[in-house]
Amino acid sequence: MEWLRSMIKRKVVWLALTMVVVSLSCFLLMVQHEAHSGLLLSPPSELTASSREEPLSYSPMLSWSKDTEAVYYEVEFFASKPLLLSATSDSEAAIFRSYAIFQNHYNPPLRQFAAGYLGKEPLYWRVRAVDFNGNPCTPFSELAELWTSAEVAPLQAPVPLTDYNNGNGSVLLYPVYHWLPLSEVTGGYEVEIYAGNPAKPEEAQLLDTLRSDVAELYDPNPRYSDRDLYWRVRGLDQEGEAVTQWSQPSRFRTAPSDDWQVAVLGDSISHGGGHYSYGPEDFEFSWLRSLGFAAINLSESGDTVQMTLSRFERDVLPFHPQYLLILTGSNSLRAGEEPDVVISCLQEMQRRCREHGIRPILLTLPAINPDNIQHVFKEETVPDWYNRFARVNSFIRTQVHIDVAAAFECPERVLPTVYAMDGLHPDVMGKRLMGRAVSAAWPKAKAQADKEWEKHHVRENP
Repeated sequence: MEWLRSMIKRKVVWLALTMVVVSLSCFLLMVQHEAHSGLLLSPPSELTASSREEPLSYSPMLSWSKDTEAVYYEVEFFASKPLLLSATSDSEAAIFRSYAIFQNHYNPPLRQFAAGYLGKEPLYWRVRAVDFNGNPCTPFSELAELWTSAEVAPLQAPVPLTDYNNGNGSVLLYPVYHWLPLSEVTGGYEVEIYAGNPAKPEEAQLLDTLRSDVAELYDPNPRYSDRDLYWRVRGLDQEGEAVTQWSQPSRFRTAPSDDWQVAVLGDSISHGGGHYSYGPEDFEFSWLRSLGFAAINLSESGDTVQMTLSRFERDVLPFHPQYLLILTGSNSLRAGEEPDVVISCLQEMQRRCREHGIRPILLTLPAINPDNIQHVFKEETVPDWYNRFARVNSFIRTQVHIDVAAAFECPERVLPTVYAMDGLHPDVMGKRLMGRAVSAAWPKAKAQADKEWEKHHVRENP
């Protein structure tokens, strides 16, 4: 009987080893398949680190590398390390999964799904980028350990993310405030704007108080002052009562006394943002970022050409730039406005510029992609949009201008998706093309604007 038990034992061991080999082979084949799937190009990296010696709070703020090709992110949490884990598929072993995280930061509600692990055992988490249609555009990151401790204090206030006055394109007349959202906030956020630092109440003047349901707020008002401006934010509950402290005040400066020589006036294409989930505070999505010279951004998202014209005295004249780059009219034309109306508004802007000693430089309107606009924004575009754009661009090319539309190769007349996922707002590559086109043409356009100004000045002052 001993020999029978020995033989059975050997067969069991052999069977177990065979199963391990088969499992490993299947896993390697899966990895090989994923490596050729096009997803293993650039998974998120730089995940927030923690350890037993350096734990995070019970309400941590996790972060990872920013991916400008992502529309949102998906995060998975695990109670232990799975033996086999696909980089391209959701895992059934996850104890919690969160979709639609629209920034590369996340404050997970650990007390809701992992209360028994807090302060005792590590959790594990990973993240991947997702496109507008809900398809992964990267694989999942490597697993990161998440150690927690009750001795580490959680965030007491939202953390501002916007970094104004830091490089080209980062001075906006219409600022966008952006911060890290906290999971405990259920009633939105309150934002205060000050002239002067509210940390020094005797020096600060409250200018406005605004509300937002999400962790981003487009200021509806122009903000400028020869004093430094500040904003701060706090979270609210559903009754509108504060559930967090005020954030640290965040400074920005938009001062006419800073003697801006160049200004940009336009709509959202110039205000900034794109790829659906990125706003003007994401300066990678601003064509002003790629300029070879400083310029203040006087643009406002959502403008029609009439709205841009109506803002001229209020928004342009306080800064009195020497040169004004004007790019507006796309929203009007795609909605069916007549080209002659757009041209008339552009001519009136030119006239007002010259009346006040400003040299206008018009920018041609980039093409759009009606199918993508419909897919992303559910907005119709008039069928003859191309002819309308062509008519306005033909006029612009007879004026002192910079031809940014020519920077885009549009073999089928529509703006290719590679330049603008949403069909209207160029993404990072598209904005770089625009900025570089303006920079390359700037010496010639500037000289032409100077010559044009001298001609009009002599004519009006013989």
